[in-house]
Amino acid sequence: MRLFFSPEQLAHRPTQYGVHGRLIKPLENPERGETLIASLGQLGLVAELPAPIARETVTGVHADHYVGFLETAFERFQALPNAGPEVLPNVHPYYSGATQLGARPRPRTTGILGQAGWYIGDLSCAMTAGSFRAALASAASAAAAAQAVLDGETSAYALCRPPGHHAYPDRANGFCFLNNAAIAAQQLRQRYERVAIIDFDTHHGDGTQAIFYSRDDVFVGSTHTDPSAYYPHFFGYAEERGAGAGEGFNLNLPLAPGAGDAAFVAAVEKLAGAATRFGAEALVVSAGWDAHRDDPLSKLDVTTAAYPLVGRLLGGLNLPTVIVQEGGYSLAAVAEAAPAFVAAFQEG
Repeated sequence: MRLFFSPEQLAHRPTQYGVHGRLIKPLENPERGETLIASLGQLGLVAELPAPIARETVTGVHADHYVGFLETAFERFQALPNAGPEVLPNVHPYYSGATQLGARPRPRTTGILGQAGWYIGDLSCAMTAGSFRAALASAASAAAAAQAVLDGETSAYALCRPPGHHAYPDRANGFCFLNNAAIAAQQLRQRYERVAIIDFDTHHGDGTQAIFYSRDDVFVGSTHTDPSAYYPHFFGYAEERGAGAGEGFNLNLPLAPGAGDAAFVAAVEKLAGAATRFGAEALVVSAGWDAHRDDPLSKLDVTTAAYPLVGRLLGGLNLPTVIVQEGGYSLAAVAEAAPAFVAAFQEG
C-alpha cells in the first residue's frame, strides 16, 4: 500500500473553532497528520509527496466560483477594517438550510462578508493564510492515491488533512474545504464504471452525499451517529436514498448514541454488501477514527478492536481501493485505530 501526504497540508493552522457558544482551540490541527505519519510508519508505510493537483480535477466536483473564493478569501478578508486573524462568517443566507443538494449559482453579493456566509457553512472552517494551500495539497494526496490505483496499485492511502467529507460542491463545512473522497471517486471513474464510497466516520459525510446524490455511477454509503441531535444535523437520515438517476444509490445507517463495536461493524458489513450488490468495481473508504469512545467528539462506544474487523471486512471485498483520511481527534485513539485498520485491510 502506498501512502501520500504533503507537508503543505500542515499550513492550515486555525486558532478558532466555534462550538457550544464558545470559540475554542480547533480539534482539527496539524498534529493529526504528524501522528498518522508516525503510526502508519510502524507498518512500513512511507509517505510520498503527491503531484500538484490540476484545477480541473478539483472543479470536477466543486463549482469553479467556490474554488475561486477559497483561493482569495483570506487576503480579501484581511483588507476589512479591524479584521480578525481568520476568515469566519457572521451572516448566512436565510435559506441556507434548504434541502437542495446540488451546487448553487454564484452569489449575488460581491463583498467578502456576504460571500464568506455563502461559501462557509459553520464556525469550524476558520481560514488562515495557508488554508487554501493546505486544502489543495490534501486534495492532491487524494488524487495521487487514486492515480496510483489507476496505475495498478491494489490500494493506496491518502492521508488527507484537512479532511473533506463535509465539503459540498460549493460550501466548506465541518473542518472540510475540498471533498477529497469525491475527488478520488471522480478520478477512479476514468476507468471504472461503478465506484462505491463507504464512510465510517462518526459524522455523516453530507458533502459527499450532496455531490453524488443524483448520480447512479457512484454509490455512497455511510454509517454514523444519528444526526437528529448531532453534526451535521440536517442530513444523514435513513430515508435519504438519492434523487432522480441516483435514487437507491445512497444509503445511510445512523447509529444511536452509545452504540458499540457490534453495531458499528454490522453497519459497515451492510454497507459492504450494498456496494457489492451495486456492482462496485473500485472502492473509496472515507476513514474517520472519531467513532472511537476516546474521541472528544464521539457519542458512540466503539473501541480500537472494531477497526481491524472493519479493515478485514473491507479488504475482503478485493476491490481497487483508495483510503481517504477523514476525522479522528484523539491522537492516542488515532495512533491505535489507523494502523490496526490498515494492517487488517491488507490481510483481508
